[in-house]
Amino acid sequence: MKGKHKNLERYLDSVGKQVVNRAKGNLQKKKGGGTKLENSIKFKVVPDKKGFIIQFIMSPYGKFVDKGVSGTKKGRKYKDSKGQIVSSPYRFRGKQPPSRVLDKWIVRKGIAPRDKQGRFLSRKSISFLIARSIKIKGIQGISFFQKPFGLAMKTFGQGVAQAMAQDVADNIKNNKNKQ
Repeated sequence: MKGKHKNLERYLDSVGKQVVNRAKGNLQKKKGGGTKLENSIKFKVVPDKKGFIIQFIMSPYGKFVDKGVSGTKKGRKYKDSKGQIVSSPYRFRGKQPPSRVLDKWIVRKGIAPRDKQGRFLSRKSISFLIARSIKIKGIQGISFFQKPFGLAMKTFGQGVAQAMAQDVADNIKNNKNKQ
């Protein structure tokens, strides 16, 4: 950590850890533990020209799980970081999700429906039907990231101010000790 802003960096680091841990916890509750998305959630505090930035990183499809995707016949909503219910910015248009991405999920979930004669449907048929349903109905957002981010933002300004005040005090103390 840099000497001039160590308290601010420490505070930003704690905010990043808090948001990531809560987001992972929310995913565990909603989707079960150990998902690829859960394992991909990270953060880093990066210095820039104006100070510092907390960058949150996750698999690209995380934004769709967080905010949902509206279907062709059903709109989807999610709770944003301020706790307001808003429409998903994402929507299925012409194409449906590729059936191949559902194949492993179907096996893992043990989905094996039968037709009217009692024969098992092929996984290819099942994945096509599920993909078509997803296109029509969309994907409900679960706000796994929005909620912890909103909680962190409620006290963020006060925490930054306290950390900066402590940095200023520490820097003045260190400058007096050097003289």
